[in-house]
Amino acid sequence: MEIHSAKYLISNPTVEGCPAPDKPEYAFIGRSNVGKSSLINMITNHAKLAKTSGTPGKTQLINHFLINHSWYIVDLPGYGYAKVSQKQRASWEKMIAGYLKTRKNLVTVFVLIDSRLKPQQLDIDFIAQLGDWGIPFNLVFTKADKSTQREAHANMRRFIEKMKEEWEFIPRSFLTSTVKFLGRKDILAYIEELNEAWGKEEEEPA
Repeated sequence: MEIHSAKYLISNPTVEGCPAPDKPEYAFIGRSNVGKSSLINMITNHAKLAKTSGTPGKTQLINHFLINHSWYIVDLPGYGYAKVSQKQRASWEKMIAGYLKTRKNLVTVFVLIDSRLKPQQLDIDFIAQLGDWGIPFNLVFTKADKSTQREAHANMRRFIEKMKEEWEFIPRSFLTSTVKFLGRKDILAYIEELNEAWGKEEEEPA
């Protein structure tokens, strides 16, 4: 898949304000400071599409980007550490849960995992919540350029092995580096595959 156009569309504090659910949609989420905005910019080949920041908690709304006039990328607030009040964090959690559980055109959630780290309980707990809600997801291991390829692959394997303790099915996973554009083609090819499946479902008579 080639990205011909990518533009910021709208930001919302609730799912009710999101665009009409008439196009396939892919949400990106992860712990604060996992490199989410940088990954979105790499995938779309648009350096300034999603705002990057060294300060955790920069993303605070449901942000929609229209890609190729035919599908959406959604940038969600990170979970975990952020210098905000408990009230603000609770508000974010309610917003994220409301979006994930009710957005009809959400095809899958790309959960970002820092490949420099051994399995983190916060990530394990979040994907367990997605499982409880019945929401499809995939794993994207970020920052592979920040350590050796051997270390990145080892941590990726450790995380998957940890998942196997509770999960019978392990979703497709991607190892990425925004510096080396590692994983970009694989993620776009997967999204293209899912877009085609979504289009066929839409064409089927009720």
